[in-house]
Amino acid sequence: MSQYKTIAAFSTAEFKEKKSRFVGLAISVDKEEDVKNQLEIWRNEHSGAGHLCYAYRLGSGNEMQYRHNDDGEPNNSAGLPIYGQILAFEISNVLIGVIRYYGGVKLGVGGLKSAYKLAAKMALETAEIIEKTEIISCTVSF
Repeated sequence: MSQYKTIAAFSTAEFKEKKSRFVGLAISVDKEEDVKNQLEIWRNEHSGAGHLCYAYRLGSGNEMQYRHNDDGEPNNSAGLPIYGQILAFEISNVLIGVIRYYGGVKLGVGGLKSAYKLAAKMALETAEIIEKTEIISCTVSF
């Protein structure tokens, strides 16, 4: 058995930065299939958005998987800052997406990093963080 922290339920937060609107979304997930399904749902719900950048982390202990994606933003300007918030909050089995509705003003790489980080942080701050115990069961027969 191992313990890990995750979020109890879906949470969201949003803000505007130089006419762009950033929507942070956080949800608990258990496997990569859940991640793919949720990203598809968010893409459909926010079809008018310019970008859906995300990061996720699954598992606990030595069995962790993670990924981050910039969705067309400059390299490491979106997915990595989002993933950094997952690490800062020390959570797992979570997917964080940040939707950007472009407002016509370029933010630069530094501005993008700050905005994506803030959106992820705000979504996690509104979430209830809980501790779970991962139980691995096996059956032995002979």
